[in-house]
Amino acid sequence: MLRFTPGIVALCVFAMVGVVPAEPAANATPLQLHLRTRVETFKGSGAWDEVTLARDFNGKETAIVICDVWDKHWCDNATERCGVLAKKIAAVLPMARALGITVIHAPSECMDFYKDTPQRKRLADVKRIAMPELLKLNDPPLPVDDSDGGCDDEKPVKFFKAWTRQHAAIAITDEDGTSDNGDEIYSFLRERGIKNVIFMGVHTNMCVLGRSFAIRRMTRLGIHCILARDLTDSMYNPKMKPFVNHDEGTELIVQHIEKYWCPTILSKDFSKEAEQGK
Repeated sequence: MLRFTPGIVALCVFAMVGVVPAEPAANATPLQLHLRTRVETFKGSGAWDEVTLARDFNGKETAIVICDVWDKHWCDNATERCGVLAKKIAAVLPMARALGITVIHAPSECMDFYKDTPQRKRLADVKRIAMPELLKLNDPPLPVDDSDGGCDDEKPVKFFKAWTRQHAAIAITDEDGTSDNGDEIYSFLRERGIKNVIFMGVHTNMCVLGRSFAIRRMTRLGIHCILARDLTDSMYNPKMKPFVNHDEGTELIVQHIEKYWCPTILSKDFSKEAEQGK
């Protein structure tokens, strides 16, 4: 693995929807993230080197988007894994907010549940801006076959809309936002001067890449996207190609994202910076 470290570069409570009062906002603290990416050192060789670079980010210019961590999924194993993931994400968010990072909750197809909250209105009422021309970027096929829907239950059921809200383990604080609309979120980011978005949530090969607010489109709109690779999960069934276990399938998708879309980080970067900021 090649490793480059260039140095320092850079009280209304809506209990029904999991909204809790926020802690007083802290001044933005420089946030150093260890970005993992992949480089085809010798072009056309098909051999990719893993590279990690340390980069400084301004918390005020950074947002977290939590993608589709629903209360329930049509696939039972996915529901179980989402529940575990939700608790891990919930533990990271207070540290991120303390660094001045904006948190946007994006449980797709659940906006009616949040329609009367200030967090939803904050993004719904944002002044829309003209969308720039999308960057033309290569989009190679994924390394796993998810054409069966990706459910790895012993007896998978057919797709149905099981979700009604974001998982209750993830608190929504006063200063957060809620939206599942890419134009709203992009306009909000630009209004706030936010240049960088860290994605958490599910599913890595589907919604995290493909939603209107997700990695592919935001990257094409010029936003610097980052995936928290230990705070995501895939919809992949090991009975499908390339016939590896679920975690290996997720890792292959993460590596695909690192090659073609954006770098990834580990959530421990937030705890390091939070400790330094005390």
